[in-house]
Amino acid sequence: MTGGSARALEADALPDDAEFALCLTHDVDRPYKGLRGLYYAIQERPAYHLRTVFGDDNPYWQFEDIVALEDDLGVRSAFYFLNEQHLFSDRPLRDWLDPANWVQHLGRYDLTDDDLVDVVERLVDGGWEVGLHGSYHTRDDRTRLREEKQVLERVTGQSVSGGRQHHLRLSVPETWRHYRSIGLAYDATLGSTTACGFYHGYRPRKPFGDEFLVFPLTIMDQALPDPGREFAAARRTCERLLTEAAENDAVMTVLWHPRFFSEREFPGYRRLYRWLVERAEERDAWIGSPEAFCETLESAGEASDGEGTEGTRETPGDEAAELATSTPPRRDLPTAKGSGRDRGRGDS
Repeated sequence: MTGGSARALEADALPDDAEFALCLTHDVDRPYKGLRGLYYAIQERPAYHLRTVFGDDNPYWQFEDIVALEDDLGVRSAFYFLNEQHLFSDRPLRDWLDPANWVQHLGRYDLTDDDLVDVVERLVDGGWEVGLHGSYHTRDDRTRLREEKQVLERVTGQSVSGGRQHHLRLSVPETWRHYRSIGLAYDATLGSTTACGFYHGYRPRKPFGDEFLVFPLTIMDQALPDPGREFAAARRTCERLLTEAAENDAVMTVLWHPRFFSEREFPGYRRLYRWLVERAEERDAWIGSPEAFCETLESAGEASDGEGTEGTRETPGDEAAELATSTPPRRDLPTAKGSGRDRGRGDS
């Protein structure tokens, strides 16, 4: 993209003549509940939460259950792994004074631990996508993003195609430039932690007019009505978005954090996820990971070589940065309501 004459492109193809596409993603923020359980024990169910801190019970470790569920549904998704910076060794002294940085530090995990290496290897072997979850301060840090990508690729033993920034922290278009520069094919950060909808269009964006894609986020789990308390309302929101996707040949991207599959901690979310995927299948959607979607576009492009510019569509007069940060009128979709389970503890 160069100067004010740059134009934003969007992908304009769906795989396998599908009615729409549903991209499934999971941000691996906290595979271990850890000391956070002490905070939750003060609020509710102290015996249960203390047991998750000092015992062997870890409700945030949901990898096997998600794999079994998606295997049963016949679908694959993307898992984005986080390599959060160490507050004392990686961050300047001034950052020690910010409580937000302590939250990130206390939740960090080591991707090279044997248990996580084993999980990543099984995901890759099973056909799931493993991608990058850029750490909290990396939206403007290309060097750190490259390092995190290299660590992840050493664990996976293969190249990483894309990812999403932690807490949806995004600098437009700089973060996308960094992603493209370090060899990533797409980013899935653009979206909201509090509202569900197609606020950034119906198809992946091509902010630089080349093959790099931006997948707008349609649904984040914590932005839905709480299915543990209002399952029917959460399902209606999803149904409305599925209908809108089908009517507009859309690519719909959803984020379900792994710990939200714990029925003890977040009742209703696992059931809603299964319903969402099954309903999309009933409506003839293509379902898979963003990486798999990119691969189908590449295949379509190879098949149509020499036949014009099929596969992209131009949005006249919109620069990528302006397009990405604009917010169209909302479509009467409810935003998340708080609950006694502190749904705000769902990171992004």
